Amino acid sequence: MKKLILPLAAVALISCDSNTYEDIEQEIIIDGPVTYNANVKAIIDANCVMCHNSAGQASFRPLTTYAEVKAAVEQAGLLNRIQLQNGQPGIMPSTGRMPQSTIDVILEWSTDGLLETE
Repeated sequence: MKKLILPLAAVALISCDSNTYEDIEQEIIIDGPVTYNANVKAIIDANCVMCHNSAGQASFRPLTTYAEVKAAVEQAGLLNRIQLQNGQPGIMPSTGRMPQSTIDVILEWSTDGLLETE
């Protein structure tokens, strides 16, 4: 029995991989300018709207429309808050940092002029 356990343990240890989330993260490639409707809305809906809606715990800052998200970027520090590291006060989303490639889409949207559509 011991002869079987040792080889199995060795195989298990050798097959373990130690990648970070950043190592396996998919790069997001966007051809042309980043726009709210084509690229950013889905990110905000998936990561922010669960709290930032009219009935959510962050109802004071809804992020359900283009105008609301644009205002949050221009007036409420949204770009700074999504770039904070896990554990830092004020990080958004509060459940943990989004993947860098996702953050980069929102940053590029700001750089491209906060366009709603092309």
